[in-house]
Amino acid sequence: MYIAGDTILTSRVKSFSLKRPLLMGILNITPDSFSDGGMFNHVDGMISRIEEFVSKGVDIADIGGESTRPGSEFINADEEINRVVPAVKLASESGLYVSVDTNKPEVAKAVLESGAGMINDITGMRDEHMRKICAEYKCSVCIMHMQGAPKDMQANPVYVDVVEDVRRYLFEAAEQCIKDGIEESAICLDPGFGFGKSVEDNYRLLMKLERFKESGFPVLAGISRKSMIGNVIGRPPVQRLAGTITAETIALIKGADIIRAHDIDETADMISVYMKAKEAGERCSN
Repeated sequence: MYIAGDTILTSRVKSFSLKRPLLMGILNITPDSFSDGGMFNHVDGMISRIEEFVSKGVDIADIGGESTRPGSEFINADEEINRVVPAVKLASESGLYVSVDTNKPEVAKAVLESGAGMINDITGMRDEHMRKICAEYKCSVCIMHMQGAPKDMQANPVYVDVVEDVRRYLFEAAEQCIKDGIEESAICLDPGFGFGKSVEDNYRLLMKLERFKESGFPVLAGISRKSMIGNVIGRPPVQRLAGTITAETIALIKGADIIRAHDIDETADMISVYMKAKEAGERCSN
């Protein structure tokens, strides 16, 4: 497994030091995403969101063209490419580091040729063709854990030990990526909050997030507005800000390196306050 004194995330496009947590902004080019479906799947919406990312100092723009909410339907690769490539080009031309949320090798190839530097795969890089493409283009990859598929993943998720089961899956997937030519320093891990997990499973993963750091790989936390928040506070997605920021703060305390978020201003403020507190704590202990 990858071990480094200073955790990093590399690609042919750009490399990051993770001494400070990274903010990954969500840009869904979809009509049916659970929280913001239809808001950005037109040119004006894309431009507005990209300008927001640039002005607020977002580190990574994560662009998705297919909804992966529970119960969502599959779309073909051509339709997904037509949705995301224009946004990838706009974002990369604006100077943003672009990640694309896709599990289709054909889409990955198209977006990497259009300026993307990272592939965020909810299926955990299971597809050998996907791994080979990512190795060829020397991009960063995010390996996410999901039990089942989006259409049925929340039907009845069952684990022996959710933390150990997810941890083992991600570590083994990372090893396979390395065998297929993806650089160790290009890999980050995502336990997949809300993807085939009960509410209790999600909070167990959150409170044991440091276990995923034992490999030395960076950890991404995608908690923003999810049902694990809504089921606790009883609010719809757009009213889950306070709950989301609370959970994301816990994720940082537990070792998360990248926070994937809808609410850019508030998340950036939270990261700044967290870093100030962390630095003060380090000074007190010296």
